[in-house]
Amino acid sequence: MQSSPANSDATRSKLIPTSADNSVLSHELPLISTWMTFLIATACGLIVANLYYAQPLIGPISQALGLDPKASGLIVTLTQIGYGLGLLLIVPLGDLIENRKLILGTMVLGTLALLCAATASTPLVFLTAAFCIGVGSVAVQILVPLAAHMAPEAFRGRVVGNVMSGLMMGIMLARPVAGFITQISSWHVVFYVSTIVMIGLALVLSKALPQRLPVAKLRYSELLKSMWYLALHTPPLRRRSIYHALMFASFSMFWTTTPLLLAGPEFHLSQADIALFALAGVAGAIASPIAGRVADKGWTRPATAVAMLCAATAFLLTHLAPYGSHWALGLLVAAAILLDFGVAGNLTLGQRTIFSLGAEHRSRLNGIYMATFFMGGAAGSAIGAWAFAYGGWWLASCFGFCLPILGLLYFLSEPKQ
Repeated sequence: MQSSPANSDATRSKLIPTSADNSVLSHELPLISTWMTFLIATACGLIVANLYYAQPLIGPISQALGLDPKASGLIVTLTQIGYGLGLLLIVPLGDLIENRKLILGTMVLGTLALLCAATASTPLVFLTAAFCIGVGSVAVQILVPLAAHMAPEAFRGRVVGNVMSGLMMGIMLARPVAGFITQISSWHVVFYVSTIVMIGLALVLSKALPQRLPVAKLRYSELLKSMWYLALHTPPLRRRSIYHALMFASFSMFWTTTPLLLAGPEFHLSQADIALFALAGVAGAIASPIAGRVADKGWTRPATAVAMLCAATAFLLTHLAPYGSHWALGLLVAAAILLDFGVAGNLTLGQRTIFSLGAEHRSRLNGIYMATFFMGGAAGSAIGAWAFAYGGWWLASCFGFCLPILGLLYFLSEPKQ
């Protein structure tokens, strides 16, 4: 039996406070400056990098700690689980708790976890630290909505795009940086350096970030319940989450399998060479500020289609030359840039869309959006590894091509406004 409109409105009023009864006090926040945008973008990149440092170091970490090779995947998996839980359970608190304190609190947890990882001598200690690193890294997803709150509507896409370019740079640079540091010293140094960086960053943010105190009337249990309501009753959120889950799955699939391809018999690249290849993808981060400006002009729909086509085309490029040739390597570099361009652009377009849905529940919307596509990325990594093991790059790239195409087909069903 369907509920009446009156009942539905009453439920919404209880779970999703309006601006009238849950003001975010946006008028008390200073307008974001160029310097503050740069600071938040830098902070996002440095914090999110903590999620990815261990990925290229699974081998040496497992060997040093005596971790069974069959269980070495837990190093990455537990970090991802911690991050996913943090997105769902901590990020929504940005609609309830003073944001600066919440950001600094999660950073303290992440910093302590990094120090534990650096000094770990047993698998249990390191794996526990890996989980807590994931939880602490969600500070980045409280920073992004804060930047959106500080930006005027007309320029919100530009601000979000600039911040997201910093985040994408962190994601793309983390692996090669970790590889280079480990090659000249040890994996312990990676986590020691990040610990020091996080301490310095927390001190700067504690002085520079403005306070933002939501006047919330919800209890924590009601806050979590409202997320389910938002997910069910906010079509733009559902669509953008699915679009980017498919895009991020293809992104994760590419970056999970290309190191295996490059290290294999076709290319015989060293770990240092593979790290240099990973640096190529950084060029794709330029898409974030471009996408933000495009969204501010009202061109989100065509830009979304272009982003998905870029991702699909990237996988096709890799088949235009024989594996192992210089042409094939060059095409892989071009594919990495094109794929990262499409994924970074689509991420910014999605966040610009959901941040326009209402300031009073912006953190919850962002938590749902990020958690959904993060699960897509985890699935993409798993499918990519399986596909490469059974069918090599050909099968993995077929999956990678199909994912953004599925997203494009679903996008074409979106009603025009």
